[in-house]
Amino acid sequence: MNPRAITLWAALVGVVSAVVALAVAEAVALLVAPSSAPLFAVGSFVIDIVPPWVKDAAIALFGTADKVALLVVLGVVVIALACAAGIVEYRRPPWGKVILLAVIAVALLAVLTRAESTAIWSAPTLAGLLAGGLTLHRVTRRLHRWEESSPELPLGGPDETTRGRIDRRGFLTMVVAVAGASAVVGIGARMVNASVTAVTAIREAVTLPKPAVVAPGVPAGAELGLPGLSPVISDNEGFYRIDTAIQVPSVETADWKLRITGMVENEIEVTWDELLALPMIETYVTLMCVSNEVGGTLVGNAKWLGYPIHNLLARAKPLAGADMVLSTSIDGWTAGTPLEVLQDQDRDSILAVGMNGEPLPLEHGFPVRMVVPGLYGYVSATKWVTELRVTRFDDENAYWTNRGWSALGPVKTSSRIDVPRDGRRITAGTVPIAGVAWAQHTGIDGVEVRVDGGPWLAAKLATAISADTWVQWVYEWDATPGQHEIQARATDSSGGAQSGDDSIGVVPNGAEGWHTVSVSVS
Repeated sequence: MNPRAITLWAALVGVVSAVVALAVAEAVALLVAPSSAPLFAVGSFVIDIVPPWVKDAAIALFGTADKVALLVVLGVVVIALACAAGIVEYRRPPWGKVILLAVIAVALLAVLTRAESTAIWSAPTLAGLLAGGLTLHRVTRRLHRWEESSPELPLGGPDETTRGRIDRRGFLTMVVAVAGASAVVGIGARMVNASVTAVTAIREAVTLPKPAVVAPGVPAGAELGLPGLSPVISDNEGFYRIDTAIQVPSVETADWKLRITGMVENEIEVTWDELLALPMIETYVTLMCVSNEVGGTLVGNAKWLGYPIHNLLARAKPLAGADMVLSTSIDGWTAGTPLEVLQDQDRDSILAVGMNGEPLPLEHGFPVRMVVPGLYGYVSATKWVTELRVTRFDDENAYWTNRGWSALGPVKTSSRIDVPRDGRRITAGTVPIAGVAWAQHTGIDGVEVRVDGGPWLAAKLATAISADTWVQWVYEWDATPGQHEIQARATDSSGGAQSGDDSIGVVPNGAEGWHTVSVSVS
């Protein structure tokens, strides 16, 4: 048999064995927990251990598709290791199984280090190891049998012996049958795991309480109605999502509870039913990711329904000396929020249960998440929140502050040009330059535009919903033929001007600089 051909067949055996291992693991994860599937646990593990600059680069390159990109990379790595295992097992058994065992050991470590994991979470990975190892052993034996029956003949050639044809047919039949069955089982299990059917049904059955404090309607003049301009209210489907959860946590309302612990006189525990019985408020709040680059899209505005956090903290009675609340997600992610911000009665910091008139979407934190105006999400916007621990910045660090980000994350005054888009060709004449600006919990006082480094000219502001939301703006530009550079800057209601220092990256506390676009006018 041709050595190159046999190497390719051995590599295929390794890939089929990996498919079997992943399929069995996904199927067993249906019985254990969706997040116990090893591939997704490894993805979460990688997010935890990579340097912050890798995460920033991924978001810069792929935006909200960063998790898809990570899974693609992991898939390529799995295929490469599977090919190596198949080839090594054919040439030097049992070292191919040793490679498989080493990969499974890493997966098992990833699974068991998840915050919500238990010992039973090892079952999918171990079942995958057993099934994949058995497949690698059995199919490799079939390949050896075929090779031995046709030692010097091309695969499937006209001179192949009868025994060789029989052994070839047996090998190919086994490969196709095993791969096909595993693909069906694995894809089906993944689809069920990804759909988190039970939690989806529970969410759809939730009836949100009527708010005790109703948010005022969006004021007339808040929406300029220009094509290409971001709407004042971001829809739930298009709202940006940046978090560390490869697999969206499945939290049933009957199991959810929030504990307030740490430096308090009274530790508190609140269940889902108890939370919904409390007087809720509606509030419009713009949220923004600290990884948002100048002109980026990792920002959105929504109407939230929830209960004020300061009321629960008042019940818990924080002790003197406490200055931070460490909030924890069910998947172990943490954020450190200044205690004084969450105690501020003039700030609508809430435990949110609703988003734009419906229960929180699963990927945005169902059943409960935090919404805090004026702070970047990495220090405030904990999804699937289960604990608020009153503590001190000197004593504890949160997920991203452990990775070099600043402990405090006030949102910086920013503006973005939505129209015209960078690189567009437009026609000479009156052209609207428009976008959005934000300075959460401070409010925007004005936006200015300049063309080709000329004087700053005041844009027209739409009517803001509140100081906690972004606001649309527009400047009517008399565009002349040629290549032009357009910039925008904002000023907040305290008089603070948006920084034009574009040398500052997103680390450690958010990007700065004036958004700049280039257009060609004809």
